Amino acid sequence: MPVAMSSRLTVVLLALMLGIQPVTSDLYLPTLPILTQEFGASMAQIHMTLGALLLAFGVSQLFWGPLSDMWGRRPVLLLGLAAYVVAGIGCVLAPSIDALIIWRTLKGAAMGSVVVCARAIVRDLYTPEVGARVMSKALTGLGAIACMSAPLGAFLTQVYSWHAALGAVAVFGAICLLAIAWKYQESAPNTNSAVPPFQELAMTWWHILKHPTFIAFATLTLGSYGGLFVFLVTSSFVFIGVVGLSKLEYGLVMFSMSFIYMLGTFLCRWLLVRYGVARSVAMGGVLSLTGGILLNVSAWMEWHSVIALVGPFYIFILGHGIHQPCGQSGSVGPFPQAAGAASALGGFLMMLVAFLMGLWLGYQSDGAVHGMAWGIGFWSVVTSLTAWTLVQRIGRNHA
Repeated sequence: MPVAMSSRLTVVLLALMLGIQPVTSDLYLPTLPILTQEFGASMAQIHMTLGALLLAFGVSQLFWGPLSDMWGRRPVLLLGLAAYVVAGIGCVLAPSIDALIIWRTLKGAAMGSVVVCARAIVRDLYTPEVGARVMSKALTGLGAIACMSAPLGAFLTQVYSWHAALGAVAVFGAICLLAIAWKYQESAPNTNSAVPPFQELAMTWWHILKHPTFIAFATLTLGSYGGLFVFLVTSSFVFIGVVGLSKLEYGLVMFSMSFIYMLGTFLCRWLLVRYGVARSVAMGGVLSLTGGILLNVSAWMEWHSVIALVGPFYIFILGHGIHQPCGQSGSVGPFPQAAGAASALGGFLMMLVAFLMGLWLGYQSDGAVHGMAWGIGFWSVVTSLTAWTLVQRIGRNHA
């Protein structure tokens, strides 16, 4: 039987584990323009430093998830975090863009263990309804970490160098490793050291993949994260390269975006108590679509100001704060004995979408603003339609 941890400790540890993802991406974003210049890298190579990380992050979860179901969350977390710190040091010392891509790929593979275990731990300890509220609290912590990440990355890059910014990422990984080693108590309901044959794993994945509840909530999460990823990968080029902000001003823009996301997680908890999951998600769909439409209007009218471009995304990211807690907890809800595998499959699909979007953005010829607007607009449609159809059908079946 799992050993109980206090609810407050669980939320803090979950926030640290989930927060490793925005630290790895958001703190890194302000370094992209200077990395482009220093390494003489092409736009496609720069996008690959994010895309390869996310693809490795997604694929590795397919292995980390089942391993955490068999061996327990704790050994997988310790192994993955140790590898993450090593890869982080490698990034700091990278002599070329190719070396940086390799180390970022290894970092993404290690990061997969941390995030997949975090989502599985929520299902280990809580029912799906309670898990959505706990996940919302943890994602509020993630939002706080994200708020600090981009400004800190911008400060370290501008005052020192990109090496300092990437060094801060490695330090955060070391903090997470110490916290897990010191405070985390195993939560997996059953562990077994025997590794099942691949055919058994494939059958488990197929059972999860075809489950209607997983389809609904995983698609919701995919759409919402797809829009966020488009913003993250294009924002530094839009606001520094087109709008003309300094790195520190860009960091403040990212801080404000993360703050709005935090407000979205608070709004999520308020809505869940009053309206339940299905209606809360439907309301979030209105925010997602409204933000996507307004951003495309700004791009089409060539309103290249901070307010015209950030304002619509504030609306989208407010909906993101509703969709992610509900989507991530809902997609693993039907699988208490295979929460790691379900978490892994959802994470893999998210990162596959992000990788493909990174490739698409790397070859857009109409400019960063239009690429950002079109990408976010597309995913806002996917998110809202999923919220209003698939999730509502699941809600009616449960009722």
